[in-house]
Amino acid sequence: MARLRMASFPRILTGLAAAALVLPSQALYFYIDGTTPKCFFEELPKETLVVGNYKAEEFNIESRAFESHEALSIFISVDEVFDNDHRVVSQRGSASGRFTFSAAESGEHQICFTPSSTHSAGWLSGGNPVGGIKLTLDLAIGETSSIESTDKGKIQDIVGKVKDLNGRLQDIRREQVWQREREAEFRDQSESTNARVVRWTLIQLAVLGVTCAWQLSHLRAFFIKQKLT
Repeated sequence: MARLRMASFPRILTGLAAAALVLPSQALYFYIDGTTPKCFFEELPKETLVVGNYKAEEFNIESRAFESHEALSIFISVDEVFDNDHRVVSQRGSASGRFTFSAAESGEHQICFTPSSTHSAGWLSGGNPVGGIKLTLDLAIGETSSIESTDKGKIQDIVGKVKDLNGRLQDIRREQVWQREREAEFRDQSESTNARVVRWTLIQLAVLGVTCAWQLSHLRAFFIKQKLT
């Protein structure tokens, strides 16, 4: 069973967070004061898959409620504590999003969340005793079924699009083959027509030459006969 503890939280709250995070697809929430990072320490076996979904909300003094907006972002980092804090995840996302990583080696991992916001109203924790940011976190540790079920529809859509593209490519190839066959047929017909035109031209020239020679011979004989008479 994985071991979990949260930095700078009371021991009781740490135990509750651990109990919630050990169970796959169980969400919990906690509060962050300003830009102070909040970290978890997780003992992970080798090749353990971790999938996290989060949602951050900022406290609005005017409405006295936590609200999510586009100006709020979360920086997520995962460090391998056993390997001199080697960082394996460095990701900045919007107020809500998802992160995944797989433990390359067995050991303790530190998962930190650092909020930032350009929104002025309620950014400081004044007027809110628990902190300016409420972060809801849903972790699935060592479970691939949830990822597969979530991505199954997307994968099927991609497969469908790939099949559709392959079908269109096949249609394009058949069209190209048909065009080449038509071009070859047209070229053969043109060459055959040109050959016939050349042949008939030569025949006509030959007939014309023979006709001219016969007429010249006939006229010569006629003139000679006229002189004799």
